[in-house]
Amino acid sequence: MCLRARCAALAPLLRTFRPAPAAAMSTGTFVVSQPLNYRGGARVDPADTSGTEKAFEPATGRVIATFTCSGEKEVNLAVQDAKAAFKIWSQKSGMERCRILLEAARIIRERKDEIATVETINNGKSIFEARWDIDTSWQCLEYYAGLAGSMAGEHIQLPGGSFGYTRREPLGVCVGIGAWNYPFQIACWKSAPALACGNAMVFKPSPFTPVSVLQLAEIYTEAGVPPGLFNVVQGGAATGQFLCQHPDVAKVSFTGSVPTGSKIMEMSAKGIKPVTLELGGKSPLIIFSDCDMENAVKGALMANFLTQGEVCCNGTRVFVQKEILDEFTREVVKRTQKIKIGDPLLEDTRMGPLINRPHLERVLGFVKLAKEQGAKVLCGGDIHVPEDPKLKDGYYMRPCVLTNCRDDMTCVKEEIFGPVMSILPFDTEAEVLERANDTTFGLAAGVFTRDIQRAHRVVARLQAGMCFINNYNVSPVELPFGGYKKSGEALAGKREGKPGLWGHGDIQRAHRVVARLQAGMCFINNYNVSPVELPFGGYKKSGEALAGKREGKPGLWGHGCHSDPTDQLPKHGCVSESAGTVS
Repeated sequence: MCLRARCAALAPLLRTFRPAPAAAMSTGTFVVSQPLNYRGGARVDPADTSGTEKAFEPATGRVIATFTCSGEKEVNLAVQDAKAAFKIWSQKSGMERCRILLEAARIIRERKDEIATVETINNGKSIFEARWDIDTSWQCLEYYAGLAGSMAGEHIQLPGGSFGYTRREPLGVCVGIGAWNYPFQIACWKSAPALACGNAMVFKPSPFTPVSVLQLAEIYTEAGVPPGLFNVVQGGAATGQFLCQHPDVAKVSFTGSVPTGSKIMEMSAKGIKPVTLELGGKSPLIIFSDCDMENAVKGALMANFLTQGEVCCNGTRVFVQKEILDEFTREVVKRTQKIKIGDPLLEDTRMGPLINRPHLERVLGFVKLAKEQGAKVLCGGDIHVPEDPKLKDGYYMRPCVLTNCRDDMTCVKEEIFGPVMSILPFDTEAEVLERANDTTFGLAAGVFTRDIQRAHRVVARLQAGMCFINNYNVSPVELPFGGYKKSGEALAGKREGKPGLWGHGDIQRAHRVVARLQAGMCFINNYNVSPVELPFGGYKKSGEALAGKREGKPGLWGHGCHSDPTDQLPKHGCVSESAGTVS
């Protein structure tokens, strides 16, 4: 697909990666031949390295890319490049940023099939699902584009004719660190709110899935962002450490495992950087005896086998009321055995391969341990070898349903991140609530019942950031995404809804000159006048989020989470509020 005529002059600069048309690509043919770093509006080889990585095609086991990981020098170049672009982008009005983000959304929508095909080749999910992912990606850009022009501060009337006011200011260079299960989508979820607020971003994808984010970077450049506003560095833990510890990085947003998220929080804390973490889960799915059986079975399949079970918010602890346990289990097994596994680029495939060989072996190890601890495998849980010979080295397994499970089993307590469902019986509402909340995670939960009062009563007591009623894994872009406990800190970086903008902009109250001061609180013709109505906080190492002193009305944002019964979020605080008065 060619660039539009009005962008033709930029073609040499863009060095645009254009794979073969989606219809021409097939499993076993794709190879990356161009650099996978992106800086200054073009693909580049890194200035230095911190090792090499290989990216695979999960469907065949083929290596599709061998690439160098970015070293400290390359990370610094990417950050400085983004810092220069930030000076241009942050001065644009919200409406100007809106128009560019809308253009990027239009290009993504136009190239949906092409992007989805590359995503499927590098990730392994079915093309059927990958198209959904790309749809939610352009919708995310459209949503934040619409909010970009509406961001504004407040005017606060004070005694004696004085007044104060707030203004929203971008943070600067933000870092996004993505996961391998939704590579393109997560890059959009992290970059859209950041760019809408006027920030720049340096993005590091998972080394398992380095390819599709380059398409997003090129689309942003084509849409009209300043060169360097969205840069891509490749690499593993060392590259991530260089990013988190860089002094010119203002915020870090990470999606991935709990141990890695903990390390990122620790590294970022040394620079007093705000951090957004969207981490793992072991979510409960509660099936009451009065449910619509057909809908509950479909919900359980969606909650466990979407993207080969490699989804952080999947409801893998399926609690079923004893009165319907046998019927529900029988129907789930029957439907699970009908899931078509195979070539993910075929339209009728509903489950592709897992991400790589080590992860496949890890998931199979969980199934083996479950059997040793007394669980019974009703179906699946073993390697699947497709009939197509070119798929014989792919990373396939049959989706697994376990019964005879107990709450103390490893398969029930730990995140497996694969197509493994654990079914657990329960008697009463009070009992299942206690068991559902008995976990260190708190990302999501689901309830299936015809009793709407019970539904809302139960989700209000579930310790989970996102709660679903009679559906699961339904994630409209308008709603935030995040968890409780070890499943996440503050808003998740995925889709943060309108409150997501709060995590990417400071509020400063000032006048002309003080508007350019890098300080959280600015005073005009007075000093240390701090009425309680106005927030109190700082920039840089003077504080992260709201200060604990006098936070004004926005201070309430930092002291509570709210859980929506449809698809919920945690919400913690606006970043770096400021104070000052004008007399």
